[in-house]
Amino acid sequence: MNIGDKVVRKSHGKDLTFEIIDIIEKEEKTICMLVGCNMRIIADSSIDDLEYASHEFSKKEEIFDSKVKDNIKKIMKMRGGSNLAAQDTGKVVQMNKVNKKDKKKVQNKELFFGRPGRILHVDGDSRYLDECLKAYKQLGLVAEGIAIPEQEQPNVIVDLVKKYKADIVVLTGHDGMIRSNDDFGDLLNYRNSKYFVDSVTNLREYEPNYDDLVIFAGACQSCYESILDAGANFASSPKRVLIHCLDPVFLCERIAYTNIASVVEIEQAIGNTLTGIDGIGGLQTRGKYREGFPKSSYI
Repeated sequence: MNIGDKVVRKSHGKDLTFEIIDIIEKEEKTICMLVGCNMRIIADSSIDDLEYASHEFSKKEEIFDSKVKDNIKKIMKMRGGSNLAAQDTGKVVQMNKVNKKDKKKVQNKELFFGRPGRILHVDGDSRYLDECLKAYKQLGLVAEGIAIPEQEQPNVIVDLVKKYKADIVVLTGHDGMIRSNDDFGDLLNYRNSKYFVDSVTNLREYEPNYDDLVIFAGACQSCYESILDAGANFASSPKRVLIHCLDPVFLCERIAYTNIASVVEIEQAIGNTLTGIDGIGGLQTRGKYREGFPKSSYI
């Protein structure tokens, strides 16, 4: 087996597809470092426990892929449905010839425009970043994406937020517990949680207000409580489960498109993710969508 090969773990029922990123000879054993091809986990495995993946994704991952497509359709239908309703209302008003005041309300509504919150997505995995940027584009979100290893994120994140003037920041990549079911509160028991905590701490020193700068941080099995305590609005992973690579995208969509006068419906926002409340949790947060009036005639 070589670096870059796609493999599955026999001891875990071949449930997830991984890519080998490093091979280490250790005490007469060959250990492979792995990253998930679909889930944000980093793990190690004896080479004897691995076999080549026969398909690009396992059945479990194919189900997630189907859910991703359904989720995007559902979100766009809800948003498009609202616009359609406004157009239909306009037609009804004209047909029924109601009073001038109601006509003016409809005409004014058509002059409103909106701007969702700007997103800065910093990812430890460039492949996942590319997938997230595609999804942001499909969802009509303004997002800048930069691939930076997790251990380097704390040193650069404040400068990046200043540069891109982000409303919402995503700090993610890969993570995982080193010893399962033990020392859940010990940051040293996580591969990258410490770096997410340090990044959030630095951001909160720069901008303490939770509504002015919205932060999501974490990856698979990350130390949820420590990341929230550092100042994140949302984090992973409450039940130390694996999260899907696009979970941060679906969470950000709700924040970016919730009106700034409203608090994000937290259960709905987390419900939009693929792993739900086992994978992601957080705090009450105001939305980042701003309405404008009137719409320009020249665009």
